[in-house]
Amino acid sequence: MKLLCLSNGHGEDVIAVQIIKALYQQTDQIEVVALPIVGEGIAYQKSRIPIIAPVKKMPSGGFVYMEARELWRDLQGGLVGLTLAQLKAVQRWGKQGGMILAVGDIVPLLFAWLSQTNYVFVGTAKSEYYLQDEVGWLPQTSFLQRKLGSVYLPWERCLMKNRRCLGVFPRDSLTTHQLQQFGVRAHDFGNPMMDGLFPEVPIVEEREEARSLRILLLPGSRSPEAERNWELILEAVESIIAREKKRRLCFLSAIAPSLDLNPFCERLQAQGWQQNTTNSLSTPVQDKQGLEFQKGVTRLLLTQTAYHSCLLSADLAVAMAGTATEQFVGLGKPVITFPGEGPQYTPAFAEAQTRLLGASVILVKKPSQAATVLHELFSDPDRLQLIADNGKRRMGEAGASSQIAEYLVNQI
Repeated sequence: MKLLCLSNGHGEDVIAVQIIKALYQQTDQIEVVALPIVGEGIAYQKSRIPIIAPVKKMPSGGFVYMEARELWRDLQGGLVGLTLAQLKAVQRWGKQGGMILAVGDIVPLLFAWLSQTNYVFVGTAKSEYYLQDEVGWLPQTSFLQRKLGSVYLPWERCLMKNRRCLGVFPRDSLTTHQLQQFGVRAHDFGNPMMDGLFPEVPIVEEREEARSLRILLLPGSRSPEAERNWELILEAVESIIAREKKRRLCFLSAIAPSLDLNPFCERLQAQGWQQNTTNSLSTPVQDKQGLEFQKGVTRLLLTQTAYHSCLLSADLAVAMAGTATEQFVGLGKPVITFPGEGPQYTPAFAEAQTRLLGASVILVKKPSQAATVLHELFSDPDRLQLIADNGKRRMGEAGASSQIAEYLVNQI
C-alpha cells in the first residue's frame, strides 16, 4: 500500500503528518512519501517521511497570491523550474500505482489530478463561511459569487468530481453540505486542524481568586513580517496593561521555532520589560526552555516549544496569524486582531479572516483599541458563550484525522 502526501504550506504539512500518524495506528502495511510544494517540509522531515522531489523555500514564503511583487520575487527565485520538477516527480510516482493525499487548495488538488492515479482531497484553504453563513449570503458576497453557488469554483469542483477522486474532506459542515449539492463525494469528518492539540509542558492552575487573565500573543511565523507584527502587538499589550490596572495579567507569546528570538526580546526590553534570570517559573505555562519577562506585576512568556500549552491555557488572543488563530477560535475562545503591512496579514487578509471565523474574531483598526474590546468582552458572559459556540461550529470537531485515515485504509 503506497501513499503520497501533497501539501502546500507549513500548516498543511502538519495536517498531513497528523493524518499519517493516525494511518500508522490503523495499519503497518503502508509506504508513505511526501512532497511539500511550498517550503522545505520541516514537519515531514521531523517525522522522517521521505520527500520525493526537490523543495525550496521561496522568497514569498508561499504567499504569492497576495501580491504581484511577491510572485515576481518567487519567479526570480526559480519557481517555474521547481514546480515543473515537482510535477514530473508526482507523475513518475503516479505511474507506480498508489493513492495521493492532497492537502490544501487547488495546487495540490491539481497535482493529484495530473498524476493519473487515485486521490483524496483535504480542503483546508476554503470555506463557505467566506461567502455565506447558516442564515444566507453575506452582504459583501458579489452577484457572480452567488451565481457560481460555492466558494469552490466550477473547475475545482470538476477536479473533486473526477472518477479518480475517491473522497473530499472539507473543513466544516457548511462547506461539506454545499459541495454535496454539486455532486461532490464530500464527507463531514470534522477538521484535522483541531487534532493533536495536547500540552507540550505542564499548565499550572492558579487559585480562582489569584488567577490571571491569560492573553495569547501570535505574531505569525514569517520573517520579517512577524517582527513587524510583534511591534504592533506590543502596542496592544501596553494599552491592555494601562486599561486593566486592577486585573492580574499574564501574556503567553507563541513564537514560531523558525524565527530568531533576539528581535522579540530586544523589543520587550526597549519597552521596559525585565527578563527573569532565576530558575523559578512564574507563568502558568511551565516551559523551562522559554524566556520569562516581567513589567511591574505583569508577566510575559516567550516560547518556541510550548505552542499547544499556550493555546490551551489562554483565555483570549491578540493575533496576527493564520492557522494558529483558527485553531484558537476552534477551542471556543475570542481573538482580537488588526491588520499589518503583510505580505500575509494585510487588511484584506484580516477582513477575510473575520468572514471565515465570524463573531469569534474582533477586527479593530488600531492596536490601541484592543484594550477597550477586551474590557467589553469580559463584561459580557453571553457574548463569550456566543463566541464559544460559534468557534466550535465554524472550525469543526476534533477527530477528523483518524476518520480520514480509516477511510483511506478502506479505499486502498
